Amino acid sequence: MSNEIASLPRDEIDRLTPGRDFSRRGFIATAVGSGFAAAVLPVGAQTIKTTSDGLTTGEVMIPVGDFKMPAYRALPAGKSGLPVVLVVSEIFGVHEHIADVARRFAHLGYLAIAPELFVRQGDAQSYGEIAKLVSEVIAKVPDAQVMADLDACVAWAGANGGDTARLGITGFCWGGRIVWLYAAHSAKLKAGVAWYGRLVGTPNALQPKNPIDLVAALHAPVLGLYGGADAGIPLDSVDKMKAALATGSPPARESKFVVFPDAPHAFHADYRPSFRKDAAEDGWKRCLAWFKAHGVS
Repeated sequence: MSNEIASLPRDEIDRLTPGRDFSRRGFIATAVGSGFAAAVLPVGAQTIKTTSDGLTTGEVMIPVGDFKMPAYRALPAGKSGLPVVLVVSEIFGVHEHIADVARRFAHLGYLAIAPELFVRQGDAQSYGEIAKLVSEVIAKVPDAQVMADLDACVAWAGANGGDTARLGITGFCWGGRIVWLYAAHSAKLKAGVAWYGRLVGTPNALQPKNPIDLVAALHAPVLGLYGGADAGIPLDSVDKMKAALATGSPPARESKFVVFPDAPHAFHADYRPSFRKDAAEDGWKRCLAWFKAHGVS
């Protein structure tokens, strides 16, 4: 559903979307962290399902100025003073896989928050064609908006059981790029883990800088987990980023890459054919160790 339709009164929504029983609020509540995005169907048999037993999970609405942003959060039930990890989705939004990753962190003692960062521009989960999703929604999302939304998540976490002195961020694909950006944006961040996020590109009004442009500004070290067989992120861009990091800020020089030689793009995405179990499990262990080594545990 487009933002234009979503902002209309309920009777007008009903007229424009006959037979579909949802309002903007109701649709979002159903979508966040439940089911899979249309563009990733069918879901593979190897998909991991992490239980919610012992956890508090589900949708919350996080204030960002006058806007209420939906997010999926997971944490150990009844616990507070928890380390905080922001989980940034791929272009498909906060569907069941991203919610599952949040639950995995929660079982390890984290307050995990996965925000719907595209919701002002449209409903990423309803698109069946990736090209249309990118052009009609993702390409219209400003980096500045994303940074402010993540800041709002941190503020919400601090008021709802999280210890923001132990703050980490991880993200996948589109979200991997955002990890690098947020590490240059937030002085509160202790560590980031970027899974196969784009490093270079042509700047534009909504994306004025890319990770390689921000190495001098990094406040926290980032672990980059990348695939050697990733057709979308050539290894020469990883090499360029490594060279830039070597001359950057102290956190930049502490940052590092691990490249899994035979892994394609999205090798952590256990619901897709690109999933590579060995690389995904190794990367997950490295992610947790990176957070622990940098005070996010």
